Amino acid sequence: MTPIAHSPHAHAPISISKVMTTVMLALTPATLLGFWLYGWPAINLWVICILAAILGEAFVLRLQQRAIKPALMDGSGILTAWLLALSLPPFSPWWIAVLGSLFAVIIGKQVFGGLGQNVFNPAMAARVMLLISFPLEMTTWVAPALHPGFVESLHLTFGSQSLDGMASASLLGHAKTEFTRGIGLDQSLTGYYAPLDMLWGSRAGSAGETAALLLLAGGVFLIWRRIITWHIPVAMLLGVALPALLFSLIDPNHYAGPLVHLLSGGVILGAFFIATDPVTSPNTALGQFIFGLGCGLLTWIIRTWGGYPEGVAFAVLLMNTATPLIDQYIKPRIYGRDRRGAALPAKKGV
Repeated sequence: MTPIAHSPHAHAPISISKVMTTVMLALTPATLLGFWLYGWPAINLWVICILAAILGEAFVLRLQQRAIKPALMDGSGILTAWLLALSLPPFSPWWIAVLGSLFAVIIGKQVFGGLGQNVFNPAMAARVMLLISFPLEMTTWVAPALHPGFVESLHLTFGSQSLDGMASASLLGHAKTEFTRGIGLDQSLTGYYAPLDMLWGSRAGSAGETAALLLLAGGVFLIWRRIITWHIPVAMLLGVALPALLFSLIDPNHYAGPLVHLLSGGVILGAFFIATDPVTSPNTALGQFIFGLGCGLLTWIIRTWGGYPEGVAFAVLLMNTATPLIDQYIKPRIYGRDRRGAALPAKKGV
Protein backbone atom coordinates (compact mmCIF):
# COMPACT_ATOMS: atom_id res chain seq x y z
CA MET A 1 0.00 0.00 0.00
CA THR A 2 1.47 3.37 -1.04
CA PRO A 3 1.75 5.90 1.82
CA ILE A 4 0.09 9.30 1.39
CA ALA A 5 3.22 11.24 2.30
CA HIS A 6 6.64 10.70 3.77
CA SER A 7 6.97 10.55 7.54
CA PRO A 8 7.08 12.02 10.09
CA HIS A 9 3.42 12.93 10.39
CA ALA A 10 2.15 15.59 12.81
CA HIS A 11 -1.35 15.25 14.21
CA ALA A 12 -2.96 18.37 15.66
CA PRO A 13 -5.63 17.81 18.34
CA ILE A 14 -7.71 20.72 17.02
CA SER A 15 -8.93 21.77 13.59
CA ILE A 16 -10.08 25.03 12.04
CA SER A 17 -13.71 23.98 12.26
CA LYS A 18 -13.31 23.17 15.98
CA VAL A 19 -11.75 26.58 16.62
CA MET A 20 -14.56 28.36 14.80
CA THR A 21 -17.18 26.30 16.59
CA THR A 22 -15.65 27.11 19.98
CA VAL A 23 -15.63 30.83 19.21
CA MET A 24 -19.26 30.69 18.10
CA LEU A 25 -20.12 28.82 21.29
CA ALA A 26 -18.48 31.62 23.30
CA LEU A 27 -20.56 34.19 21.38
CA THR A 28 -23.86 32.36 21.91
CA PRO A 29 -24.83 33.77 25.36
CA ALA A 30 -24.35 37.40 24.26
CA THR A 31 -26.18 36.68 21.00
CA LEU A 32 -29.16 35.16 22.81
CA LEU A 33 -29.31 38.17 25.11
CA GLY A 34 -29.40 40.39 22.02
CA PHE A 35 -32.32 38.34 20.70
CA TRP A 36 -34.08 38.76 24.05
CA LEU A 37 -33.55 42.53 24.12
CA TYR A 38 -34.37 43.36 20.49
CA GLY A 39 -36.64 40.55 19.35
CA TRP A 40 -37.27 39.53 15.75
CA PRO A 41 -35.35 42.39 14.09
CA ALA A 42 -32.11 41.16 15.72
CA ILE A 43 -32.90 37.52 14.88
CA ASN A 44 -33.71 38.34 11.26
CA LEU A 45 -30.55 40.43 10.92
CA TRP A 46 -28.40 37.58 12.27
CA VAL A 47 -30.00 35.00 9.97
CA ILE A 48 -29.72 37.22 6.88
CA CYS A 49 -26.04 37.96 7.60
CA ILE A 50 -25.17 34.26 7.84
CA LEU A 51 -27.22 33.19 4.81
CA ALA A 52 -25.75 35.98 2.66
CA ALA A 53 -22.22 35.04 3.72
CA ILE A 54 -22.76 31.34 2.92
CA LEU A 55 -24.31 32.03 -0.48
CA GLY A 56 -21.76 34.71 -1.38
CA GLU A 57 -18.80 32.53 -0.47
CA ALA A 58 -20.25 29.53 -2.30
CA PHE A 59 -20.74 31.67 -5.43
CA VAL A 60 -17.14 32.88 -5.40
CA LEU A 61 -15.78 29.38 -4.80
CA ARG A 62 -17.84 28.13 -7.73
CA LEU A 63 -16.41 30.84 -9.98
CA GLN A 64 -12.90 29.84 -8.90
CA GLN A 65 -13.73 26.16 -9.53
CA ARG A 66 -12.76 25.30 -5.98
CA ALA A 67 -14.42 22.78 -3.69
CA ILE A 68 -17.35 24.46 -1.97
CA LYS A 69 -18.18 22.09 0.88
CA PRO A 70 -14.75 22.03 2.65
CA ALA A 71 -14.45 25.81 2.55
CA LEU A 72 -17.94 26.33 3.94
CA MET A 73 -17.67 23.60 6.57
CA ASP A 74 -14.67 25.24 8.29
CA GLY A 75 -17.08 27.81 9.74
CA SER A 76 -14.92 30.88 9.06
CA GLY A 77 -17.51 32.56 6.82
CA ILE A 78 -20.29 31.93 9.33
CA LEU A 79 -18.21 33.36 12.18
CA THR A 80 -17.39 36.45 10.10
CA ALA A 81 -21.09 37.05 9.42
CA TRP A 82 -21.91 36.38 13.08
CA LEU A 83 -19.44 39.04 14.26
CA LEU A 84 -20.76 41.49 11.67
CA ALA A 85 -24.33 40.91 12.84
CA LEU A 86 -23.31 41.64 16.44
CA SER A 87 -21.72 44.91 15.36
CA LEU A 88 -24.72 46.24 13.39
CA PRO A 89 -27.67 48.22 14.81
CA PRO A 90 -30.34 45.56 15.55
CA PHE A 91 -32.98 47.40 13.51
CA SER A 92 -30.80 47.80 10.41
CA PRO A 93 -32.51 47.22 7.03
CA TRP A 94 -32.13 43.74 5.58
CA TRP A 95 -30.04 45.00 2.66
CA ILE A 96 -27.43 46.36 5.09
CA ALA A 97 -26.91 42.80 6.33
CA VAL A 98 -26.68 41.45 2.78
CA LEU A 99 -24.22 44.07 1.54
CA GLY A 100 -22.08 43.79 4.65
CA SER A 101 -21.84 40.00 4.60
CA LEU A 102 -21.09 39.87 0.87
CA PHE A 103 -18.39 42.51 1.24
CA ALA A 104 -16.88 40.64 4.21
CA VAL A 105 -16.57 37.21 2.60
CA ILE A 106 -15.87 38.32 -0.99
CA ILE A 107 -13.82 41.52 -0.72
CA GLY A 108 -12.48 41.06 2.78
CA LYS A 109 -11.64 37.36 2.48
CA GLN A 110 -11.83 35.61 -0.91
CA VAL A 111 -10.24 38.39 -2.97
CA PHE A 112 -7.08 37.96 -0.88
CA GLY A 113 -7.07 34.19 -1.46
CA GLY A 114 -9.43 32.83 1.14
CA LEU A 115 -8.95 31.68 4.71
CA GLY A 116 -5.53 32.54 6.11
CA GLN A 117 -4.65 34.99 3.33
CA ASN A 118 -6.67 38.09 4.19
CA VAL A 119 -4.81 41.17 5.42
CA PHE A 120 -7.73 42.86 7.19
CA ASN A 121 -10.33 41.48 9.54
CA PRO A 122 -13.27 40.81 7.16
CA ALA A 123 -16.07 41.66 9.62
CA MET A 124 -14.51 44.99 10.60
CA ALA A 125 -13.71 45.86 6.98
CA ALA A 126 -17.38 45.35 6.16
CA ARG A 127 -18.53 47.40 9.14
CA VAL A 128 -16.30 50.34 8.21
CA MET A 129 -17.52 50.17 4.59
CA LEU A 130 -21.13 50.26 5.76
CA LEU A 131 -20.49 53.05 8.23
CA ILE A 132 -18.86 55.27 5.61
CA SER A 133 -21.39 54.45 2.89
CA PHE A 134 -24.61 54.46 4.94
CA PRO A 135 -24.01 56.59 8.04
CA LEU A 136 -27.71 57.14 8.81
CA GLU A 137 -28.64 53.45 8.84
CA MET A 138 -25.49 52.58 10.77
CA THR A 139 -26.04 55.16 13.50
CA THR A 140 -29.78 54.72 14.12
CA TRP A 141 -30.16 53.05 17.50
CA VAL A 142 -33.20 51.72 19.32
CA ALA A 143 -33.33 51.29 23.07
CA PRO A 144 -33.67 47.64 24.13
CA ALA A 145 -37.04 46.53 25.49
CA LEU A 146 -36.62 44.78 28.84
CA HIS A 147 -39.56 42.48 29.51
CA PRO A 148 -40.25 39.52 31.78
CA GLY A 149 -40.54 36.96 29.01
CA PHE A 150 -38.92 36.20 25.66
CA VAL A 151 -42.25 35.91 23.85
CA GLU A 152 -43.39 39.30 25.15
CA SER A 153 -40.12 40.86 24.05
CA LEU A 154 -40.46 39.42 20.56
CA HIS A 155 -44.04 40.63 20.31
CA LEU A 156 -43.20 44.17 21.43
CA THR A 157 -40.14 44.76 19.29
CA PHE A 158 -41.64 43.10 16.22
CA GLY A 159 -44.58 45.41 15.74
CA SER A 160 -46.52 46.48 18.81
CA GLN A 161 -44.61 49.73 19.29
CA SER A 162 -43.47 52.36 16.83
CA LEU A 163 -39.71 52.68 16.48
CA ASP A 164 -39.93 56.41 17.09
CA GLY A 165 -41.04 55.75 20.62
CA MET A 166 -37.98 53.65 21.38
CA ALA A 167 -35.29 55.60 19.53
CA SER A 168 -32.24 56.31 21.67
CA ALA A 169 -28.67 57.49 21.31
CA SER A 170 -25.82 55.17 22.21
CA LEU A 171 -23.74 56.17 25.19
CA LEU A 172 -20.70 57.07 23.08
CA GLY A 173 -22.84 59.07 20.67
CA HIS A 174 -24.47 60.92 23.56
CA ALA A 175 -21.11 61.71 25.16
CA LYS A 176 -19.62 63.03 21.89
CA THR A 177 -22.72 65.15 21.20
CA GLU A 178 -22.64 66.71 24.64
CA PHE A 179 -18.90 67.31 24.34
CA THR A 180 -19.30 69.20 21.06
CA ARG A 181 -22.06 71.26 22.66
CA GLY A 182 -19.69 72.27 25.42
CA ILE A 183 -21.56 70.47 28.19
CA GLY A 184 -19.41 68.78 30.83
CA LEU A 185 -19.41 65.00 30.62
CA ASP A 186 -19.85 64.55 34.35
CA GLN A 187 -23.04 66.62 34.13
CA SER A 188 -24.39 65.20 30.87
CA LEU A 189 -23.87 61.57 31.87
CA THR A 190 -25.58 61.98 35.23
CA GLY A 191 -28.80 60.00 35.10
CA TYR A 192 -27.95 58.73 31.61
CA TYR A 193 -25.37 56.11 32.44
CA ALA A 194 -24.58 53.76 35.28
CA PRO A 195 -21.67 51.28 35.08
CA LEU A 196 -23.93 48.26 35.59
CA ASP A 197 -26.16 49.24 32.66
CA MET A 198 -23.70 48.05 30.03
CA LEU A 199 -22.99 44.84 31.91
CA TRP A 200 -26.60 43.74 31.56
CA GLY A 201 -27.49 45.32 28.24
CA SER A 202 -29.89 48.06 29.28
CA ARG A 203 -28.36 50.74 27.03
CA ALA A 204 -28.93 51.32 23.33
CA GLY A 205 -26.37 49.79 20.99
CA SER A 206 -25.68 46.74 18.89
CA ALA A 207 -25.96 43.23 20.32
CA GLY A 208 -22.17 43.18 20.59
CA GLU A 209 -22.16 46.36 22.67
CA THR A 210 -24.88 45.71 25.22
CA ALA A 211 -23.71 42.44 26.75
CA ALA A 212 -20.28 43.25 28.19
CA LEU A 213 -20.52 40.72 31.01
CA LEU A 214 -21.47 37.81 28.75
CA LEU A 215 -18.85 38.79 26.16
CA LEU A 216 -16.22 38.95 28.89
CA ALA A 217 -17.25 35.50 30.11
CA GLY A 218 -17.01 34.20 26.54
CA GLY A 219 -13.55 35.71 26.15
CA VAL A 220 -12.33 34.10 29.36
CA PHE A 221 -13.75 30.80 28.09
CA LEU A 222 -11.67 31.14 24.90
CA ILE A 223 -8.53 31.80 26.93
CA TRP A 224 -9.29 28.79 29.14
CA ARG A 225 -9.74 26.60 26.04
CA ARG A 226 -6.47 28.02 24.64
CA ILE A 227 -8.15 29.27 21.50
CA ILE A 228 -6.64 32.69 22.18
CA THR A 229 -4.03 33.99 24.62
CA TRP A 230 -4.40 36.82 27.11
CA HIS A 231 -1.92 39.17 25.45
CA ILE A 232 -4.15 40.98 22.92
CA PRO A 233 -7.29 41.28 25.11
CA VAL A 234 -5.44 42.53 28.19
CA ALA A 235 -3.27 44.92 26.15
CA MET A 236 -6.28 46.33 24.28
CA LEU A 237 -8.24 46.92 27.48
CA LEU A 238 -5.19 48.63 29.00
CA GLY A 239 -4.73 50.71 25.86
CA VAL A 240 -8.25 52.07 26.29
CA ALA A 241 -8.38 52.33 30.08
CA LEU A 242 -5.03 53.97 30.87
CA PRO A 243 -5.36 57.12 28.69
CA ALA A 244 -9.04 57.38 29.66
CA LEU A 245 -8.09 57.31 33.34
CA LEU A 246 -5.26 59.82 32.91
CA PHE A 247 -7.27 62.37 30.93
CA SER A 248 -10.39 61.99 33.08
CA LEU A 249 -8.28 62.80 36.15
CA ILE A 250 -6.90 65.87 34.38
CA ASP A 251 -10.27 67.16 33.11
CA PRO A 252 -13.36 65.07 33.97
CA ASN A 253 -15.63 67.62 32.28
CA HIS A 254 -14.19 66.87 28.86
CA TYR A 255 -12.97 63.26 29.04
CA ALA A 256 -15.00 60.19 29.98
CA GLY A 257 -13.55 57.81 32.55
CA PRO A 258 -12.23 54.29 31.91
CA LEU A 259 -15.47 52.53 32.90
CA VAL A 260 -17.40 54.45 30.26
CA HIS A 261 -14.94 53.40 27.57
CA LEU A 262 -14.55 49.80 28.69
CA LEU A 263 -18.22 49.00 29.18
CA SER A 264 -19.62 50.86 26.17
CA GLY A 265 -19.21 50.30 22.46
CA GLY A 266 -17.44 47.27 21.08
CA VAL A 267 -14.29 47.22 23.22
CA ILE A 268 -15.00 43.87 24.91
CA LEU A 269 -16.15 42.26 21.66
CA GLY A 270 -13.13 43.68 19.84
CA ALA A 271 -10.60 42.72 22.49
CA PHE A 272 -11.59 39.05 22.78
CA PHE A 273 -13.24 38.12 19.48
CA ILE A 274 -12.02 40.49 16.74
CA ALA A 275 -8.49 41.71 17.43
CA THR A 276 -7.46 38.14 18.36
CA ASP A 277 -8.01 36.89 14.80
CA PRO A 278 -4.85 34.78 14.26
CA VAL A 279 -4.66 35.63 10.55
CA THR A 280 -4.50 39.42 10.96
CA SER A 281 -2.60 39.67 14.26
CA PRO A 282 1.12 39.14 15.06
CA ASN A 283 2.62 35.73 15.81
CA THR A 284 4.68 36.37 18.93
CA ALA A 285 3.43 37.11 22.44
CA LEU A 286 5.26 40.45 22.57
CA GLY A 287 4.01 41.36 19.12
CA GLN A 288 0.46 40.54 20.15
CA PHE A 289 0.76 42.71 23.25
CA ILE A 290 1.99 45.65 21.16
CA PHE A 291 -0.78 45.02 18.64
CA GLY A 292 -3.46 44.97 21.34
CA LEU A 293 -2.06 48.08 23.01
CA GLY A 294 -2.17 49.90 19.67
CA CYS A 295 -5.78 48.79 19.08
CA GLY A 296 -6.82 50.12 22.49
CA LEU A 297 -4.98 53.42 22.20
CA LEU A 298 -6.30 54.10 18.69
CA THR A 299 -9.82 53.25 19.84
CA TRP A 300 -9.60 55.83 22.62
CA ILE A 301 -8.06 58.47 20.31
CA ILE A 302 -10.76 58.03 17.66
CA ARG A 303 -13.52 58.10 20.25
CA THR A 304 -12.10 61.20 21.90
CA TRP A 305 -11.01 63.35 18.96
CA GLY A 306 -12.24 61.57 15.83
CA GLY A 307 -15.36 62.19 13.82
CA TYR A 308 -17.03 58.93 14.87
CA PRO A 309 -18.16 58.07 18.41
CA GLU A 310 -16.88 54.47 18.09
CA GLY A 311 -13.38 53.55 16.99
CA VAL A 312 -12.88 49.80 17.50
CA ALA A 313 -13.31 48.81 13.85
CA PHE A 314 -11.04 51.59 12.57
CA ALA A 315 -8.42 50.79 15.23
CA VAL A 316 -8.34 47.08 14.39
CA LEU A 317 -8.00 47.73 10.66
CA LEU A 318 -5.20 50.26 11.21
CA MET A 319 -3.30 47.81 13.40
CA ASN A 320 -3.90 45.03 10.84
CA THR A 321 -1.75 47.08 8.46
CA ALA A 322 1.00 47.16 11.11
CA THR A 323 0.97 43.39 11.68
CA PRO A 324 3.59 42.56 8.98
CA LEU A 325 5.88 45.27 10.35
CA ILE A 326 5.51 43.95 13.91
CA ASP A 327 6.24 40.40 12.73
CA GLN A 328 9.30 41.62 10.84
CA TYR A 329 10.97 43.16 13.89
CA ILE A 330 9.61 40.89 16.63
CA LYS A 331 10.31 37.28 15.73
CA PRO A 332 10.28 34.10 17.79
CA ARG A 333 13.64 32.55 18.59
CA ILE A 334 14.54 29.75 16.19
CA TYR A 335 15.07 26.41 17.92
CA GLY A 336 18.79 25.83 18.42
CA ARG A 337 19.72 29.50 17.91
CA ASP A 338 19.89 32.57 20.10
CA ARG A 339 17.77 35.69 19.59
CA ARG A 340 20.36 37.12 17.17
CA GLY A 341 20.11 34.00 14.99
CA ALA A 342 23.55 32.58 15.88
CA ALA A 343 23.80 28.84 16.49
CA LEU A 344 23.91 27.81 20.14
CA PRO A 345 27.01 25.84 21.21
CA ALA A 346 26.48 22.11 21.54
CA LYS A 347 26.40 20.75 25.07
CA LYS A 348 29.05 18.28 26.14
CA GLY A 349 27.98 14.66 26.08
CA VAL A 350 25.25 15.27 23.51
